[in-house]
Amino acid sequence: MFVAAAGSYVHVVTRLFQGGMLSVLASLGMMFWLAMTPHNSETEKKRLAILAGFAFLTGVGLGPTLDFVIAVNPSIIVTAFMGTSVIFICFTLSALYAKRRSYLFLGGTLMSGLSLLFLMSVMNMFFGSVMLFKAHMYLGLLIMCGFVLFDTQLIIEKAENGDKDYIWHCVDLFLDFITIFRKLMEKKKEKK
Repeated sequence: MFVAAAGSYVHVVTRLFQGGMLSVLASLGMMFWLAMTPHNSETEKKRLAILAGFAFLTGVGLGPTLDFVIAVNPSIIVTAFMGTSVIFICFTLSALYAKRRSYLFLGGTLMSGLSLLFLMSVMNMFFGSVMLFKAHMYLGLLIMCGFVLFDTQLIIEKAENGDKDYIWHCVDLFLDFITIFRKLMEKKKEKK
């Protein structure tokens, strides 16, 4: 998370790297590279460096959104970060203390929800509806909260079955955190 914050700082304050489509593509490339690098003790340091690069580039990609939010009201960022932290901690603790595998059934529903969000985004490009935008925002927040439950229990189940790839598990939870943060910033920005 700190590496992503550093990437955002580099965009917002120093302007050394500008966020945009190139940083998003580079971030996706780093994630693909990480997924293709096998998990073993020899590649652990390399994979950690790739993870740091992925987080940094994700932070740089978040920079333009942060620029806009700072222009509206800088306190939105702190509020969104605190809200994201509380949501993430609560749903993670719920997944940890729930009965084993009790939230794994959510996987199919959550993926269907992501498909619905994609279709809503495409439709809203043509219609420009405020109501569709709000529905997308709130439904996206709900789906990402579900993903925190699902991913946490899935990571626990994978670890119980011998999958100790903690670096890739970090990517799963990092993406959940960043997406919730973006959704909360959208929500707060829309209210101002």
